[in-house]
Order: sequence, then C-alpha cells, then structure tokens
Amino acid sequence: RTRVQERARLRLREFDVGGKFSRLPLPKASVLLPLLVRGGTLHLLLTVRSLQLRRSPGEVCFPGGKSEAIDKDEIDTALREAREEVGLQPEKVEVICRLVPGIDKMNHLVTPVVGFIEDTFQATPNPDEVSDVFVVPLEYFIKPLYYNTLPYKTSSGYVSRMHCFTYEDQEHKMSFRIWGLTAHFAVFLALVIFGKRPTFEVDYDLDNLMSSAENNFMNLYASLYERKKSNL
Repeated sequence: RTRVQERARLRLREFDVGGKFSRLPLPKASVLLPLLVRGGTLHLLLTVRSLQLRRSPGEVCFPGGKSEAIDKDEIDTALREAREEVGLQPEKVEVICRLVPGIDKMNHLVTPVVGFIEDTFQATPNPDEVSDVFVVPLEYFIKPLYYNTLPYKTSSGYVSRMHCFTYEDQEHKMSFRIWGLTAHFAVFLALVIFGKRPTFEVDYDLDNLMSSAENNFMNLYASLYERKKSNL
C-alpha cells in the first residue's frame, strides 16, 4: 500500500499547478478527488448527487462545490465541501496537489484537489446533497469495460469530446454513469498516475501531458473570454 501511494505521490507532485490559475476572473469552485488503496490498487471515491437538488440531480460527481468567503483557497473549499457532503474530516485527508482546472457549464473555474484518504473511511452522506457514495478502481479510467464518447460543444463554441463511462458496481449491485467534467478529471488523474496510453482516444499529447493539458484549458478559457467580449 505504501509503495503504491508513494509512486502516485511522486507522479502527482510533478503535475501540481498550485495557485497558477487562481487569479482568472471566473467564479471559483473546487472538487476533491479522494484516492484510497484497496487490495493493493488505487481507487477513487465518487458520489451521486441527491435527486432533490435543482442542478444535475442524480449525476455522479466528486465531493465539491462553490468557493465561500471563509475559504482560504481551492484546497479549503474542497475539504469543506467533502466534510459537508460525506462527513470526511479535513484532517483525514492527505492533500497532494491541485491539477489543471476545468470550466463547468455554469462557467465556474473548477479546481481538482487530489488527496489520499484511508480505505477504512465510512461515508456519512448528507441526504440533502448526496444519495450514494461508491469507489471505482482508478485504472478503470484508462481501461474501461463500458465506454463511449459524446461530441461536446461548450456554450462558447469550443468543440471537444466528452468521456462517458458506465461502471457496474458489484458492492452496490448498481450501474453508475460517469461523464462530463467528473470523467474528464478522473481520466486526467489516471493518465498522470499510470503514465499509460488509454484504450480510447484522448485530447492530449501523451508525451507532453502537462503542457498539453494546460494548453487545452487555456484554449477553452480563451473561447469563453472571446464570447464574453462579443456579447458586450
């Protein structure tokens, strides 16, 4: 377990963007990508949004949400939200890094914060926000059993592909659909840690993963900025 974690830590630290994108003039949000080691392999904890929520009810996501005035930075936001949503105490998370952000459909700048948690963690979901919590082997996001891709055009006209995974969870006897920004972050995390070519196409130059991810993000941001200018 320690060896698996140490290898992942070293890889992740190479991809830490810190506060590099924090000053972009977009409303901020963060998600926590909680990694745990189970049976000698890395797994990722995910949640299902409560059906009572107005936005994206029943969709799979990471614990997270919008930044609040009390948060010092993106890490604070991710840890606070994880505590509120699934009862994960901040001191039980070993934060490793912040990865290249994404932009959600509400045009929030969403920062993925990666941290290790204990495999013994028992989630206590807040029913107002979360209906289910489950884990997926991280390798599923480069070697999936059920995968398809959806062509995707942002509101600003930027065209890319959207990953869509279906994961059959034996423990819950349920099938979960993981797509959108959640799938995007999970794929990037798996590419960073494993350094392997996935069984499907990705919009990255895998030999220059970091610069390629940052370029993709800045192109997306630029397309949003251009649209804002043209709407003035």
